[in-house]
Amino acid sequence: MKTITNFWNYFQQNNFVFLLLNEIPKKELKTHFDKLIEILHQYNKDLDLFIKNKTNGAELIITANGNPYLFKEVELLVHHTPIVQRWKITAFLQPETNLTKYENGTDKPLEYYGITLRISEMYFIPLENPNKPTDLGIKVLLKNYIVHKDNPRLREALYVHIEHLIGEKSFANDLSFIEIDQQKKEDLEDDCVLELYNLKFFIDSFEYN
Repeated sequence: MKTITNFWNYFQQNNFVFLLLNEIPKKELKTHFDKLIEILHQYNKDLDLFIKNKTNGAELIITANGNPYLFKEVELLVHHTPIVQRWKITAFLQPETNLTKYENGTDKPLEYYGITLRISEMYFIPLENPNKPTDLGIKVLLKNYIVHKDNPRLREALYVHIEHLIGEKSFANDLSFIEIDQQKKEDLEDDCVLELYNLKFFIDSFEYN
């Protein structure tokens, strides 16, 4: 309980630094951010956090990086959240609700350890396990799979993208397995191949059926 209190005390005392991300010198911001992460890791070394700045405030997201064994740790920490003005505290990465940028192809490429991927350029094929009909898997088709296929970080990079797209809990609970392959021109004419940004909609439909 002490580590939880320490985390929230530090966040409360320094929340204005994170609220004014663009107005604080980068060196000072990094010092505070590193300290916040350090105190979070005293509570649990495998948790992480994201800060999203909005017009009238900001959001602090506590994440278990998709590890269902740590979900209770995240929930306990967020349960003890103090009231901090202009802040929203959220447990877990939530599903992306605005898909317009992906539909229009105007989303920014996301870089992860030198691997650049764009959700609007990714597709998937649903896969089922005949032995477990309720298990849903997907094969993700990447435009530049050939370039990155030997990079040990590729799978990790893709997982991060999917987590941000469909939400952390859905990523952990709804997908049983993920394969990765090269995207071919003819794939885009196949009715079985779907845009990756529609994955959450597909999962919800799969569960409903």
